Order: sequence, then structure tokens, then C-alpha cells
Amino acid sequence: MKTINIKGELLDLSKPLVMGILNVTPDSFFSGSRKQSEQEIINRVGEILSQGGTIIDIGAQSTRPSSTLLPAEEEIGRLRYALGIINREFPDVTLSVDTFYSDVARFCIEEHGVAIINDISGGEMDKMMFDMAARLNVPYILMHMRGTPQTMTGLTDYDNFIQDVFYYFSQKVAELHLKGVNDVIIDPGFGFSKTTDQNYELMAALRGFSIFELPLLVGISRKRMIYHLTGTTAEESLNGTTVLNTFALQNGADILRVHDVKEAAEAVKITNKLKGYDF
Repeated sequence: MKTINIKGELLDLSKPLVMGILNVTPDSFFSGSRKQSEQEIINRVGEILSQGGTIIDIGAQSTRPSSTLLPAEEEIGRLRYALGIINREFPDVTLSVDTFYSDVARFCIEEHGVAIINDISGGEMDKMMFDMAARLNVPYILMHMRGTPQTMTGLTDYDNFIQDVFYYFSQKVAELHLKGVNDVIIDPGFGFSKTTDQNYELMAALRGFSIFELPLLVGISRKRMIYHLTGTTAEESLNGTTVLNTFALQNGADILRVHDVKEAAEAVKITNKLKGYDF
């Protein structure tokens, strides 16, 4: 049975969980996810929890390709404001911080009780991140990406795409375990340093990640891989998101990271029901 340790208590992943996205930024790629005022933050967290979300993933820096890289100090400033509100209104909520800075992770965990580090860079953008995750003794979400959000679109040439991605995870997981990080969650990194075709090739190979025997997080919510294929926009990509989330759940996903919590929770409930009829 897969579990992750959240502040000394085991969170059961035998039934997939939904992680709701809270962006306290002015420039995230999906406009509907941007929440900056006190009331917007309160409303969004309440919405995620009421619709079936278990984890709130809070981010203060956009990672879309055209975004500007913020320094850690500015990211901390945005998070200090938002986390103060969340801790006051929802003291028992399980929080994850979406950051690639070790100092930001330390601030959020030591000063605001955040429980999980979600690092899109796999420790590459801050070489102290793996050591910090070990020191803080929290679950670490390890994502596959090449370069930075600003350079990743030009880094899509692989010798053997699927093999290279799996090798990346085998090396990184071994390094994390060696440093003492006990809870590692794998995120294939859909939309990061991958073409549309590569994203779908990776999705088709999702079941292969079971070789790592680690929790698997899938985050494809309203991403370009959907609206580029369907000829729509991020705002029109909820249906495509649900289709891919359902496929992911059928092929081993333990956590769905989403903007639309209600629809993802329904996908979890329905696919979980179908597993009871495995003839």
C-alpha cells in the first residue's frame, strides 16, 4: 500500500487523491487559477476542500514558458501573505508548496506548517534542494524537466525519449534516498521540455512508472498538450483534462494535480468504482 508521511501521520494513497491548485500570482497561464486578494484565497481554498480536494498546492511563481524568473525573496513575500490567511482560516489543511528554491521551501515548512515540497526542477535550479528536503523531513515531489521554464521549449531533443525520462528518475530517486529523503513522489512533468507528441507518448507509457514503486502524480490540467491538439484554449480544456485524468487514473496515477477539483474528484470516484468490477 502506498502512503506518504504528512507531519507524522500516514496519508493513504490506496484511493487516488486530488491536489487543488492555488496560484497567488498575477500571471499563471490559466487566468481562472490566479488568486491574490484575501477573499479570493479564502474562497479558493474552501472550494478545493468542499469539492473533494485533499491537498492544496500553493505557488507564487508562474512556470509558463514566457514567465519571468522571480527571486526567492519576492516569492517568499507572496507566500507569507497567502499562507498567513490559510493558516488562520484553515489550520488543519494539508499544504504543498510549488517552488524550486530551497530557502522558499524552508520558510514555508518551518514557519507556516507546509507539509510537501513540489519542485518542478528536480533539484536542478537550486542544488541545495535535495539536502533541504532531507533536513526538513517532508515528502518531495520530483518532476522531470530540462533547463528552466524560460528555456525548456528548446530542450526537447532526446536520444530515446521514454528511456531518458526513466533514467532521469532512477538517478534522481537514488540520489534523494541516499541523502535521506524517505517520501518521494514522481511527477512525469507533462508540458515541461516536451513536445505535444512527446507528452502523449509519455501518457501512453504511464503504467511503466510502476517499476519505481513510488506514488505517481499527474498534472495535465488545462495544459497546452490538450488545447494544442484540440484546437481550443486553456479556458476550453476542461473536457480534455477530464479525459486525460481518467486515463491517468486507469494507468496508475495516485494524485491528480488540477484546477478543476470537482470534476477530478468525480473521475476518481467513477474509476475507483469500476475497479471493483475487475473480472
